[in-house]
Amino acid sequence: MWEGRAQGARREIAALATAGLGVAELHAAAIDLVEAVVPAELTCWASLDPDTAVISSMTSGRARIPGEYEPLLATYEYDGAQPHTFAELARRPVPAARLSDLPRRDVERSGRFAEVWRPLGLGHELRVVFRVDGTSWGAAGLVRRGEFTDREVGFLTSIAPALAAATRVAARTRGPGERADPAIVVVAADGTQRAATAAAGAWRAELDEIAPGRFAVLVRAVVVGARAAASGTFRARVRDAHGGWILLHASRLVSDDDGETAVTIERASGAELLGVLLAAYGLTGRERDVCREVLAGRSTSDIAARLAISAHTVQDHLKSVFGKVSVRSRGELTAKLLA
Repeated sequence: MWEGRAQGARREIAALATAGLGVAELHAAAIDLVEAVVPAELTCWASLDPDTAVISSMTSGRARIPGEYEPLLATYEYDGAQPHTFAELARRPVPAARLSDLPRRDVERSGRFAEVWRPLGLGHELRVVFRVDGTSWGAAGLVRRGEFTDREVGFLTSIAPALAAATRVAARTRGPGERADPAIVVVAADGTQRAATAAAGAWRAELDEIAPGRFAVLVRAVVVGARAAASGTFRARVRDAHGGWILLHASRLVSDDDGETAVTIERASGAELLGVLLAAYGLTGRERDVCREVLAGRSTSDIAARLAISAHTVQDHLKSVFGKVSVRSRGELTAKLLA
């Protein structure tokens, strides 16, 4: 029975993909569709940066996770020690997993279970990543009191590629984004914000417009990522309330003995978004190479020499790129991708 419902859901998702929705609107509509088949007390969907699998935006179901738990969830998503993070699932052959699939001792060690779901009276979690053509574009977490069945897991696994394709299309939308000066926030080892530049207030207001406390949650998330990374740095591209993109970059302060981390927040430039957009338009690896060379202002002969391909092949790739991005010239391509 669930196979038939999955087929119908895929058709509805395909229709949503052509409706010109942004990511948040798409996910809100898809949540209602999925909850009719897989009900849950709490549901939260994310769009993922296709390069890093970092969460770019969050959309909740009818019931929101209480705000006091959101910083904990952000910490557990990026500390590198938790099971079934979206980044981990993005690397798995099967993109869906139940927390109950783990040995009981591992369930008990899960920070999400012990510190968030159990205090809320919820005992079962199902997570799924939306992946298509080898790239992860989104993910969903569902939590409820009762166990998720094999049929429900099968349903979500079956529709995940359709959700990924629809999210990929929605990721092409870019809001205007109001101008705001870059900001720096310094976070102490205990997670408190020790200092911030004046512009941080504007960024806090903008991000908290999406959900109260979102600014603090995102800052904490990238700080946790930087502390867990061998390089001491971590970056995330996230959506604002108007469909635009914001870049957060965290760096451990090497000379500091107290474990402080500096976080910069700024509007993401066209160059910062290029990887997302090239993937969102479905360009192949070689088409992306040619596209980057075009954006650098190189001629067909120069591109051919740099990529060790013929000029004719360069033109074939460009023709395909123009068709996928819906432009007719190099100038239009540059304007559309780097606007």
